[in-house]
Amino acid sequence: MPLVTTRRTGLVDQVIEQLRGAVASGEWPVGSRIPTEPELVDALGVGRNTLREAVRALAHSGILEVRQGDGTYVRATTEVSGALRRLCGSELRDVLQVRRCLEVEGARLAAVARTEEDVAQLRALLQRRDAYQQQNKYDEFVRADTELHFAVVRSSHNAVLTELYRGITEAIMASVATTSEERQHFQEIDHRGLVEAIVAGDVERAGEEAAGFLDDLLSDERNRERSPTYGSRPEFRT
Repeated sequence: MPLVTTRRTGLVDQVIEQLRGAVASGEWPVGSRIPTEPELVDALGVGRNTLREAVRALAHSGILEVRQGDGTYVRATTEVSGALRRLCGSELRDVLQVRRCLEVEGARLAAVARTEEDVAQLRALLQRRDAYQQQNKYDEFVRADTELHFAVVRSSHNAVLTELYRGITEAIMASVATTSEERQHFQEIDHRGLVEAIVAGDVERAGEEAAGFLDDLLSDERNRERSPTYGSRPEFRT
């Protein structure tokens, strides 16, 4: 989304909306550093104080993070995401538990509510995920796996559940990255049974498939917490 010169009324609100739009559209991905203050002042046609007030508002909401001496980074895609990240983003166990709650019910609902368009998308995403898995492309696998799980929840056609899940997408992707790296799970976990159960309209099996691998991951995390000798894992950062 190209930045445009703002009108002279409601400048701060307009700048907030433009910065938020650049994040939401993916122009500024999560984890990236946004343009410098002089660049933004020039692009938006506003004063430094106006820009700083807008950035402070988005930092307070959790979308941006100001790092003194380093710049301003994208922390989350929405205010909801920023708030939820603060609540569940620091412990892998917490994120896995929340994922289990949302994904199991999402899969069960999807088995009832999925449309032909949903089925086509699920199969396409599964195929892409599996291709990256076979090609041993770790980063691409993590993104594709996260997209597949989100597509399952969207197929529930429950707007509240979908927005809750969307709100912690970054934390979910971080959990996929961490658990895949530590156990090489991108070579182990098979989601074909999950997709097939949803396509077949099998509510119970869809829930069981969604719960199965997450229960395994949670069991691993509990074992690690109980025993220092169980094994270390990569640092979990959301």
